[in-house]
Amino acid sequence: MKKTYFLLPLLALLAFIPGPASRPPATVTLSKATLQDKIKGGWAGQVIGCTFGGPTEFKFNGTMINDYQPIPWYDGYIKKTMIENFGLYDDLYMDLTFVDVFEKKGLDAPVSEHANAFAKAGYMLWHANQVGRSNILSGMKAPESGHWLNNPHADDIDFQIEADFSGLMAPGMPNTAVQIGDPIGHIMNYGDGWYGGVYVGAMYSLAFVSDDVNYIVRESLKTIPQQSTFYQCINDVINWHKQYPADWKRTWFEVQRKWSDEVGCPDGVFATFNIDAKINSAYIVLGLLYGQGDYTKTMQISTRAGQDSDCNPSSAGGILGTMLGYDKIPVYWKQGLKEAEDIDFKYTTMSLNDVYSIGMKHALQVVERNGGKVEGNQISIALQTPKPVRLEQAFTGHFPLEKRSINKNLTDEYTTTFEGNGYILSGEARPKGQMAAYNYESDYVAQMDVYIDGKKQETASLPASFTRRRYDLAWKYQLPAGQHTLRLKWLNPTTDIALKLQNLIVFGDKPVLARY
Repeated sequence: MKKTYFLLPLLALLAFIPGPASRPPATVTLSKATLQDKIKGGWAGQVIGCTFGGPTEFKFNGTMINDYQPIPWYDGYIKKTMIENFGLYDDLYMDLTFVDVFEKKGLDAPVSEHANAFAKAGYMLWHANQVGRSNILSGMKAPESGHWLNNPHADDIDFQIEADFSGLMAPGMPNTAVQIGDPIGHIMNYGDGWYGGVYVGAMYSLAFVSDDVNYIVRESLKTIPQQSTFYQCINDVINWHKQYPADWKRTWFEVQRKWSDEVGCPDGVFATFNIDAKINSAYIVLGLLYGQGDYTKTMQISTRAGQDSDCNPSSAGGILGTMLGYDKIPVYWKQGLKEAEDIDFKYTTMSLNDVYSIGMKHALQVVERNGGKVEGNQISIALQTPKPVRLEQAFTGHFPLEKRSINKNLTDEYTTTFEGNGYILSGEARPKGQMAAYNYESDYVAQMDVYIDGKKQETASLPASFTRRRYDLAWKYQLPAGQHTLRLKWLNPTTDIALKLQNLIVFGDKPVLARY
């Protein structure tokens, strides 16, 4: 079948030559079959990448996965993983939550519908997603729920791994993809955490209209403000790729050397674990640039870069799957996929086959809303030139100084002192005797007064439920630099619940080395 569309950047220069205001926007024409094939490739690519990288997720932190280490892939593996390890697919079930809201409430559904849907869902969440969920359940609204002052994980990867839907809804329209994702991304993220989703959404969008991964990576970065650390990190990866075009490992080392410091997430401060959006996005770009359109190389590199090594190949595989189309994803990577396409993702009523169809419907609606046309079997898309979003930066003026192990259960009160301008206290309320890592449940909610320098900061509500947990016990930024006293009082203690105080992270207004 003859293709009826042209590919950027072959005609990019002609398409984006400035002209008079009356000049119509450049357009790309696709057949409906081609658009559907690309949408399928985007969703299937996510599942392939997530499944492939699942066994290595956060098992290689601060180190790459060496070439001699095998990573399994075989016929039936996707179905087996979807049934037996369904918690792996937070990439997908979060995406599908938002797709489902758009389907049921329309494309103009307010952000509150999305926030409530994911906050009240039964699935497991972590990091920025879980803090955002806790904030929504406690009555806070977006975008405050994702702001770094209310969410210590604001720079984490969460929106980056679930922003795929925005780009798949907006083929060739990166600014529209950003607009769709903006309010949703701020439910759980801010700053670099939001930029991760902006960037991934833009890459999906441009993957519909370009067959050049270099172009997709570079052009999509124009949606990110150059002053941001996210932009600087990804721009470094692009430049290192130019400098070391045949050596992805050299670029990996450069990324590690310059961008591996963690500030926000308490699990990553002074640790090799790093769930920050920008470094994991760097690994997505690493896979795309050094893979150069080869699906196997892209999967291997984005996975073997380590850290969040299921989410990163999921994003890279989805973007490349969109560019290539479902039919051109190699048979090796689609083995066993057909038998999994009718399985509903856990906690949802949606399968891959469902989202292929719904995704096509939404994309056509978005095309027509934004100057395009759907006429018979042909779709004309009004292309957009990427524009930078507003500047946001989290944790400015805050530098980790100390990670103090407390590792004790609170029985009544606890008091400690620290010197700095902020803190995070990690820990959890958990039913005694429930030792499983996930899915502990109780209706009990601990109430804990938090005092800073004798003044009550808040009464923290701490559910002893994995799906409703607060994730971190207490935090406060932008304190006056100096000596502070933190006091905790458990208001409703019970013998059935352990309220564990784990670590105290202390921040200062200068980096450690600048203090000497």
